[in-house]
Amino acid sequence: MTASPSAAATALRPFAASVPDADIADLRARLARTRWPDPETVPDWSQGVRLAHAKALVERWLRDYDWRRFETALNQYPQFLTEIDGLDIHFIHVKSPNPDAMPLILTHGWPSSVVDFLKLISPLTDPGAHGGTAEDSFDVVVPSLPGFGFSGKPTEPGWNVGRIAAAWAELMRRLGYSRWVAHGGDWGSVVTTMLGAMQPAGLLGVHLNTPYAFPATIPEDLSPEEQNALDTLALYSGPLGGSNHLQGTKPETPGFALADSPAGQAAWIYEKFQSKTDNQGLAEDAIDIDDILDTISLYWFTNTAASSARIYWENRAATMSGPKLTLPTAVTVFPYDIPLVPRTWIEEAYANLIHYGEASRGGHFAALEQPGLLVDEIRTGFRSLRDPRSAGL
Repeated sequence: MTASPSAAATALRPFAASVPDADIADLRARLARTRWPDPETVPDWSQGVRLAHAKALVERWLRDYDWRRFETALNQYPQFLTEIDGLDIHFIHVKSPNPDAMPLILTHGWPSSVVDFLKLISPLTDPGAHGGTAEDSFDVVVPSLPGFGFSGKPTEPGWNVGRIAAAWAELMRRLGYSRWVAHGGDWGSVVTTMLGAMQPAGLLGVHLNTPYAFPATIPEDLSPEEQNALDTLALYSGPLGGSNHLQGTKPETPGFALADSPAGQAAWIYEKFQSKTDNQGLAEDAIDIDDILDTISLYWFTNTAASSARIYWENRAATMSGPKLTLPTAVTVFPYDIPLVPRTWIEEAYANLIHYGEASRGGHFAALEQPGLLVDEIRTGFRSLRDPRSAGL
């Protein structure tokens, strides 16, 4: 019989980010002596990150970026570590001043992190200070996925989305929440969808900004919107799918390069932000450059290129159809998401669709690109599930 975790293991241990000065100095030294590849042979991004843009990004990281600014911003929020299923999970936990707030767990994807949600925390927990009303308040929980950021790195296989979802349910139970909701995008959407399928005790509903709702069998007769979904899926899995394929098959191999070269780590992430956002040609058109560098720096300082990449390997059998949900489900579609799923397939996949929203702008990384729009959609999506007598603790 397996022994129950000790009280010490399951305790909520306060955490604050603090990177040693020597690690920051090492990063700058590595950036200063970057050995660059030859330039691309095409006038666009079809071969990957263009050399001139990579050099500009690295120069900004080396000369103008301030990690301590980010540490201060992150550490203003209460953070904790707690052991779940044998692994330390890092999370932010911010309670609303409203005692009737609805508990909400937010899950990021790859190459994202808790950075995605920092601009959402205050508007969600204190909406009255951000153009909303107290009735839309949330207590916010933002965990780092296993192998990402300051969470522990699995040392054995098995941390697939089902195991992560079970850990999230345990986390919310451990925090004392008996009624709660969940949101996610990218891999966070996959984890949140799995939560919706599992229906753990207390979960009232989910909100997704990346619905993986392709039908198991594609119909022969397609509407223009459905044909566009297949076209964007082909783009997602084809020209834009190089890193996904490599991480799903040999995640350790790029890990050697990315753990050793900050310029390589920067390019690996920067390409994803460029190719999947609502931009005019560059990622920084859609996402603030410091947010991009905060994300890249977090991956670098925690040395999580390989451990985070394994989420693809652990879930390599997953399909784009995902499980069908009967739990209350809210969906917001952002127009430049890839792949872009039509409403017809969303309604078929989610039998209890309580909200469907179409954002006016934004792409795959909605929390970073359009935090205000996403906050509004989360508020609207969960409004019908509120019970002010028992939602908050």
